[in-house]
Amino acid sequence: VLEANLALNRRYWSHDENMLVAQNNYSICLDDLGRPDEALVIYRAVYAKMVANFGVSHERTIHMGNNIAGSMLTLRLWDDCKHFTRDQLLPAARRSLGPDHNITLGLGQNLAIAIEQDPESTRDDKLEAETIMQDVVRRRRLVFGPTHPDAVQAERTLS
Repeated sequence: VLEANLALNRRYWSHDENMLVAQNNYSICLDDLGRPDEALVIYRAVYAKMVANFGVSHERTIHMGNNIAGSMLTLRLWDDCKHFTRDQLLPAARRSLGPDHNITLGLGQNLAIAIEQDPESTRDDKLEAETIMQDVVRRRRLVFGPTHPDAVQAERTLS
Protein backbone atom coordinates (compact mmCIF):
# COMPACT_ATOMS: atom_id res chain seq x y z
CA VAL A 1 0.00 0.00 0.00
CA LEU A 2 2.78 2.41 0.91
CA GLU A 3 4.67 1.58 -2.28
CA ALA A 4 1.53 2.43 -4.30
CA ASN A 5 1.12 5.68 -2.36
CA LEU A 6 4.77 6.49 -3.00
CA ALA A 7 4.41 5.80 -6.73
CA LEU A 8 1.32 8.01 -6.90
CA ASN A 9 3.11 10.82 -5.09
CA ARG A 10 6.14 10.50 -7.37
CA ARG A 11 3.94 10.73 -10.44
CA TYR A 12 1.78 13.71 -9.48
CA TRP A 13 3.51 15.56 -6.66
CA SER A 14 7.20 14.85 -7.05
CA HIS A 15 8.25 18.31 -5.83
CA ASP A 16 5.70 18.52 -3.05
CA GLU A 17 6.20 18.10 0.68
CA ASN A 18 3.68 15.24 0.55
CA MET A 19 6.18 13.29 -1.53
CA LEU A 20 8.81 13.66 1.16
CA VAL A 21 6.33 12.56 3.81
CA ALA A 22 5.39 9.49 1.74
CA GLN A 23 9.06 8.58 1.30
CA ASN A 24 9.62 9.03 5.03
CA ASN A 25 6.66 6.76 5.82
CA TYR A 26 8.01 4.14 3.44
CA SER A 27 11.41 4.34 5.16
CA ILE A 28 9.81 3.92 8.58
CA CYS A 29 8.12 0.75 7.32
CA LEU A 30 11.43 -0.56 5.98
CA ASP A 31 13.00 0.16 9.36
CA ASP A 32 10.16 -1.63 11.16
CA LEU A 33 10.55 -4.61 8.82
CA GLY A 34 14.19 -4.98 9.86
CA ARG A 35 15.64 -3.36 6.74
CA PRO A 36 17.38 -0.32 8.27
CA ASP A 37 20.12 -0.24 5.62
CA GLU A 38 17.53 0.35 2.89
CA ALA A 39 15.66 2.83 5.08
CA LEU A 40 18.84 4.80 5.76
CA VAL A 41 19.46 5.37 2.04
CA ILE A 42 15.97 6.84 1.61
CA TYR A 43 16.13 8.80 4.88
CA ARG A 44 19.35 10.47 3.71
CA ALA A 45 17.88 11.37 0.31
CA VAL A 46 14.75 12.83 1.89
CA TYR A 47 16.83 14.68 4.50
CA ALA A 48 18.92 16.30 1.75
CA LYS A 49 15.74 17.44 -0.04
CA MET A 50 14.27 18.77 3.19
CA VAL A 51 17.43 20.72 3.97
CA ALA A 52 17.32 22.20 0.46
CA ASN A 53 13.60 23.04 0.67
CA PHE A 54 13.11 24.04 4.30
CA GLY A 55 16.56 24.51 5.87
CA VAL A 56 18.34 22.63 8.65
CA SER A 57 16.31 24.25 11.42
CA HIS A 58 12.85 23.24 10.22
CA GLU A 59 11.11 20.86 12.63
CA ARG A 60 10.41 18.23 9.97
CA THR A 61 14.00 18.36 8.76
CA ILE A 62 15.26 17.80 12.30
CA HIS A 63 12.74 15.00 12.79
CA MET A 64 14.00 13.35 9.60
CA GLY A 65 17.54 13.70 10.91
CA ASN A 66 16.44 11.94 14.08
CA ASN A 67 15.17 9.06 11.92
CA ILE A 68 18.61 8.89 10.29
CA ALA A 69 20.28 8.79 13.70
CA GLY A 70 17.95 5.98 14.78
CA SER A 71 18.85 3.92 11.71
CA MET A 72 22.52 4.57 12.34
CA LEU A 73 22.10 3.22 15.87
CA THR A 74 20.37 0.11 14.55
CA LEU A 75 23.18 -0.41 12.05
CA ARG A 76 25.81 0.24 14.75
CA LEU A 77 27.27 3.18 12.87
CA TRP A 78 28.38 4.74 16.15
CA ASP A 79 30.82 7.35 14.80
CA ASP A 80 28.47 8.47 12.02
CA CYS A 81 25.61 8.79 14.50
CA LYS A 82 27.71 10.71 17.03
CA HIS A 83 29.06 13.19 14.49
CA PHE A 84 25.76 13.73 12.69
CA THR A 85 23.80 14.17 15.91
CA ARG A 86 26.36 16.23 17.82
CA ASP A 87 27.54 18.46 14.96
CA GLN A 88 24.39 19.01 12.89
CA LEU A 89 21.15 17.94 14.52
CA LEU A 90 21.43 18.93 18.18
CA PRO A 91 22.60 22.51 17.55
CA ALA A 92 19.76 23.07 15.05
CA ALA A 93 17.20 21.46 17.37
CA ARG A 94 18.27 23.47 20.42
CA ARG A 95 18.22 26.68 18.41
CA SER A 96 14.86 26.23 16.70
CA LEU A 97 12.89 23.85 18.93
CA GLY A 98 14.45 24.53 22.32
CA PRO A 99 16.19 22.20 24.78
CA ASP A 100 12.96 20.73 26.19
CA HIS A 101 11.31 19.75 22.90
CA ASN A 102 10.66 16.02 22.52
CA ILE A 103 12.74 15.80 19.32
CA THR A 104 15.68 17.59 20.95
CA LEU A 105 15.49 15.21 23.90
CA GLY A 106 15.30 12.22 21.56
CA LEU A 107 18.41 13.42 19.77
CA GLY A 108 20.23 13.72 23.09
CA GLN A 109 19.17 10.21 23.97
CA ASN A 110 20.35 8.88 20.59
CA LEU A 111 23.70 10.61 21.08
CA ALA A 112 24.09 9.13 24.56
CA ILE A 113 23.26 5.64 23.26
CA ALA A 114 25.75 5.99 20.39
CA ILE A 115 28.49 7.06 22.79
CA GLU A 116 27.66 4.36 25.34
CA GLN A 117 27.36 1.52 22.82
CA ASP A 118 30.50 2.39 20.84
CA PRO A 119 33.09 -0.26 21.74
CA GLU A 120 35.85 2.32 21.26
CA SER A 121 34.38 4.74 23.82
CA THR A 122 36.71 5.73 26.61
CA ARG A 123 35.77 6.07 30.26
CA ASP A 124 35.39 9.82 29.74
CA ASP A 125 33.09 9.15 26.78
CA LYS A 126 30.95 6.87 28.95
CA LEU A 127 30.74 9.58 31.62
CA GLU A 128 29.66 12.07 28.94
CA ALA A 129 26.93 9.67 27.80
CA GLU A 130 25.72 9.29 31.38
CA THR A 131 25.66 13.06 31.87
CA ILE A 132 23.67 13.52 28.65
CA MET A 133 21.15 10.83 29.68
CA GLN A 134 20.76 12.30 33.16
CA ASP A 135 19.89 15.63 31.55
CA VAL A 136 17.44 13.94 29.15
CA VAL A 137 15.75 12.06 32.01
CA ARG A 138 15.54 15.20 34.15
CA ARG A 139 14.02 17.25 31.32
CA ARG A 140 11.59 14.52 30.24
CA ARG A 141 10.35 14.09 33.80
CA LEU A 142 9.99 17.85 34.20
CA VAL A 143 8.26 18.48 30.85
CA PHE A 144 6.19 15.30 30.42
CA GLY A 145 5.89 13.96 33.96
CA PRO A 146 7.55 10.98 35.62
CA THR A 147 5.04 8.42 34.29
CA HIS A 148 5.15 9.49 30.65
CA PRO A 149 6.35 6.58 28.45
CA ASP A 150 9.26 8.63 27.05
CA ALA A 151 10.42 9.56 30.56
CA VAL A 152 10.16 5.95 31.72
CA GLN A 153 12.03 4.70 28.64
CA ALA A 154 14.78 7.31 29.14
CA GLU A 155 15.17 6.19 32.75
CA ARG A 156 15.54 2.58 31.58
CA THR A 157 18.18 3.69 29.09
CA LEU A 158 20.06 5.46 31.87
CA SER A 159 20.15 2.39 34.10
